[in-house]
Amino acid sequence: MQRSSTAAVLLLLAWFGGLVTAEVVNNFHQCKNFLYKEIDPKGITGDNYQPICQRYKNKYRFATLYNRNRRAPLFSAYKIIPASGQCQRPPVEQWYYEPQLASRTKGKDMEPFPTKDQNVIDSQAVLADYTGTLYTYGHLNPSLHQATQDDCEATFTLTNVVPQREGSNSGPWAELERNIKERFQTYCENEMFVITGGMPYAVEKWMNQRVSIPEYMWSAYCCPSFKPNIPKPMKDRFPTYAAVGRNDPTSSEEIVPIDQTVEPIYKRGYDVKEMSLMELEKILKQRLNLRKLTLFYNNCT
Repeated sequence: MQRSSTAAVLLLLAWFGGLVTAEVVNNFHQCKNFLYKEIDPKGITGDNYQPICQRYKNKYRFATLYNRNRRAPLFSAYKIIPASGQCQRPPVEQWYYEPQLASRTKGKDMEPFPTKDQNVIDSQAVLADYTGTLYTYGHLNPSLHQATQDDCEATFTLTNVVPQREGSNSGPWAELERNIKERFQTYCENEMFVITGGMPYAVEKWMNQRVSIPEYMWSAYCCPSFKPNIPKPMKDRFPTYAAVGRNDPTSSEEIVPIDQTVEPIYKRGYDVKEMSLMELEKILKQRLNLRKLTLFYNNCT
């Protein structure tokens, strides 16, 4: 009995220096190609984090660190790669859920809603959680950054989504996503690694008493190989840079100040502040109560 208990505890240890439960997986080994140098971010601890290698049509598409208690992802990690075409958002959006969060005996591919499986409803966010709320489906890995149609469609899983206000989702945060893609296309010589997440309130807030609402969105990219003659205003944004965006117009301006001149007024208060990777990591350490944090191995140098 004692040996079995010890084995069970040891099985939970070691990922991110913290505690995790088990493709759903024990670590990102199956999808490590979406991480810079195939090395996990370091320093995130907690026994509720679940690594997910997001699989669609029998292929891994990106990686997500999911928080079971919050029924929301902490972050999704993915790559932007050179592509000759551009995928399109499906005209009728099909949303998916992660069956293995509900049961380890389920298949490895994400599955389409609807579902009446109570184990699914208990283990993760479902479409009904967003119905009648002020929040939209906030992609962490956006379809805009994908290379193929299947990759596009794979981003429409609720394990890749946080509750995001419309003013942020279609406003300054959408502009940041476009800017990141443009920087990749203009200055990166190969691939760009991106990690994007939601930052919870210091005092947790909930959507429908089930899903944690982020006070801020955050994102960081790593472009290991870039063109040598980048113009001066952009030079400090390579090889890596980061950003934090407001998801609540009533939040304090300590992290991100408000531009009171923004028009239209409904987009005011959702400002995005770009910053160094080091500054973002400092903010995340304070908000997530971490002793240390490294998002990209060796800071992408």
